[in-house]
Amino acid sequence: MQTRDTQPWKTLDTYRGTHFSGEWPTIPELFAITCERYADRRAFTCFDPVTQVYSYRQAALHIETIAAWLLAKGLKSGDRVALTGKNSPEWAMTYLAILTAGGTVVPLDYQLTDEELARLMSFAEVKFLFVDREKYDSLPRQKNVKLKDTISLSPETGTYVLDLEVKTDKARPEVGEDDLAAILFTSGTTGTPKGVMLTHKNLVSDCFLAQGQMNIYHTDVFYALLPIHHAYCMLAVFIESISVGAEIVFGKRLAVAQIMKDLKQGQVTMFLAIPMLFNKMIKGLMRGVREKGVLVYGGIRALMSVSGFCKRVLGFNPGARVFKGLLAKLALDTNRICICGGGPLPSSTYRMFNELGIDFVQGYGLTETSPILTLNPIEQYKEESVGQVIHGVEMKIQDPDERGNGDIIVRGPMVMQGYYRNDEATRETFTDDGWLITGDVGYLDNDRYLYLTGRKKSLIVTEGGKNVFPEEIEDRFQLYDEVEQVMVRGYQKDAMQKIEGIEAFVYPNPDAIKAIGEKRGTIMSPDQVQSHIEGIVSDVNRSMLPYKRIEKVHVLDEPMEMTTTKKIKRHAVSV
Repeated sequence: MQTRDTQPWKTLDTYRGTHFSGEWPTIPELFAITCERYADRRAFTCFDPVTQVYSYRQAALHIETIAAWLLAKGLKSGDRVALTGKNSPEWAMTYLAILTAGGTVVPLDYQLTDEELARLMSFAEVKFLFVDREKYDSLPRQKNVKLKDTISLSPETGTYVLDLEVKTDKARPEVGEDDLAAILFTSGTTGTPKGVMLTHKNLVSDCFLAQGQMNIYHTDVFYALLPIHHAYCMLAVFIESISVGAEIVFGKRLAVAQIMKDLKQGQVTMFLAIPMLFNKMIKGLMRGVREKGVLVYGGIRALMSVSGFCKRVLGFNPGARVFKGLLAKLALDTNRICICGGGPLPSSTYRMFNELGIDFVQGYGLTETSPILTLNPIEQYKEESVGQVIHGVEMKIQDPDERGNGDIIVRGPMVMQGYYRNDEATRETFTDDGWLITGDVGYLDNDRYLYLTGRKKSLIVTEGGKNVFPEEIEDRFQLYDEVEQVMVRGYQKDAMQKIEGIEAFVYPNPDAIKAIGEKRGTIMSPDQVQSHIEGIVSDVNRSMLPYKRIEKVHVLDEPMEMTTTKKIKRHAVSV
């Protein structure tokens, strides 16, 4: 077990006064420090559709050219520049170039429609657009989009960002740590858009303070699979990696075969994903072990238990060596740390990855907090917790109930400035004395580990006046292969007394249902599928307290609509 540096941000002291002034460097200053330390180290790599590899030195040259082009085109300090496209080295270098030129980057979700993107671009008053080939022609022609220029992130279309050749004698504007770096629009935005304003200080401080819970090194290789416009991947992969001189391998497709190929070819050591993917990986692996027979399966599970005990209690990790062959089936045999975010993870999944020798880290945060607030230290993890509060974060539980559950509120250098052009939403999100209201409910233990209960706006109030959070119930379904999606919510039983019952919407996994039918030698009818799902719900109900039990079950024929971060749009579901 490696000794953890609990204050990695102290390395910045060497460069303070020469490479930056103030408490924290800006993101371009941070990148310049890394280029000086690791100029020839690989920075940005992609294998799909063709292999691209850029060292820090090569990336810096492209970044300088793109920044010079923006300045020559009239970019002024603080001007907003839209960036939308699939994960790629071009995306990363453009992001850094916009900041280097003194602009504010507006990363947009590439999976939104042209109309939705145009609405956000108009609201943010962007001056320039960098975009992938699929939207290069159509997006600039949308109503209300007024741009000075559009540049392509793809070599096949238009003016390619890495083909720019320009020199300018225009002086760069001075940029400080408190200047706005990025505006991130939260998913599912309706009405007045909620653009989270994050400064250089917000992002850089969160990057280094999070490292107090987990060491990362210049020899690490990060895998950028999740959308990089999202705060989670942007900070925990992109900015974290450039802060230490690590390499990023960009994944462009959420396809298992391509993911495995990228992990293996890139020899990835840091793999960040969401619960859905980790659940599928561990279930697939254990299903393969089970197929080898009862004795083999029992022996592997016994070894896993011993390995987990050694790791958790004795402080050494035999699993990575003992289970190297098994991990190779997931292309994780070179992996050092897996990080899960973006939603709750079953403790059994967390436990099994650790038993296999993977240092598995779970965290919690919000776009509004850059986003990391908590991380589970790899040497002192707690499986039921979303992590220990990181350095620099003040966290309180407001108005706790008898179990200690209450509203989670926070302060710290990573907390946003507010919502762009939306003062009302900003006021509603902060207390009068400056604490950010997360909207989540949970409790802290004596060691400052956080345990989430659910989202306050999803709260169900039952007949006995009991509070139930849907997430507590939904978590119980994650390891049932037959359930592809589940969404639990309250329904009105008594409007006068505001009493709610609990209902569940379930979309079955078609492959799992088909496999059950094949074992029975028939195709399952809709009634049989309904009965099977109701049986699973009954199984879950038996594990719940009486007031948390599901009363109505709706089995759906079509999957529920999801955000691009794979969260169900709760209010879009109807029967």
